[in-house]
Amino acid sequence: MAGSSEISVQGNRIREQVIGAGPPVLMAHGWGASIELLRPLALPLSRQGYQCLMVDLPGFGESDEPATAFSIRDYAAFCIDYMNQRELPSVNYFGHSLGGRIGLILAAEHPDRIETLALSNSAGIREKPALLARMRLQLYNKFRHGLEVIGAEAAAARLRRIYNNRYGSADYQSASPIMRQTLIKVVNEDLLACAARVSAPTILIWGDADQATPLWMGRKLEETIPDAALIVHEGAGHYAYLDFPDKTAAIIDALIRNA
Repeated sequence: MAGSSEISVQGNRIREQVIGAGPPVLMAHGWGASIELLRPLALPLSRQGYQCLMVDLPGFGESDEPATAFSIRDYAAFCIDYMNQRELPSVNYFGHSLGGRIGLILAAEHPDRIETLALSNSAGIREKPALLARMRLQLYNKFRHGLEVIGAEAAAARLRRIYNNRYGSADYQSASPIMRQTLIKVVNEDLLACAARVSAPTILIWGDADQATPLWMGRKLEETIPDAALIVHEGAGHYAYLDFPDKTAAIIDALIRNA
């Protein structure tokens, strides 16, 4: 992408792009995405007088994969190290989906570093699987463990491949081995307890047609975060901020100006 550059963070090569000048807005994309899907929002924000800092998170876009599987707290620690390297004492933060998870951790555990929080279609609430899926998973785990106990590692590995190929998500199927383990770590953590500790003024931007992180999750976060307001874009899906980038930029501008 024109205007992007590379920076070394935690010993890994990370692609970044910085647009505009003014109060800093650190922007984090969702799973499987990259800077390209942040830029349509960064452009109107930069015109409103903000410095937008975008990165391909480790394992995404053109950035290096982490050496070992990341947890969501590892991604938050990465953001703190990036801010330190950029000499940013604090930032306004925008995160979509996976980036929303990271924002919840940052705002809860590093409140002095996050001035305002804008989350679009944020992940972070763990849904209980349906009864059939739970029973299937329990049976699979029991059978696989039995094979491992009797020393049938090859059969256990074959069973694992069959199960993952049949029931694994599209994100899981397309990921590398390290990023598959990262996905497992990330999605299995419920962040509602973190949300309750967020003190930064927060805007939640959602689409009422979101199937990946349904609207009820946005309402639950609004109930849980002490200083939060939910804004719903009618007809928008999981990328609500991309469906209405100028409107979303105006909302973030108002949040920052009134914080």
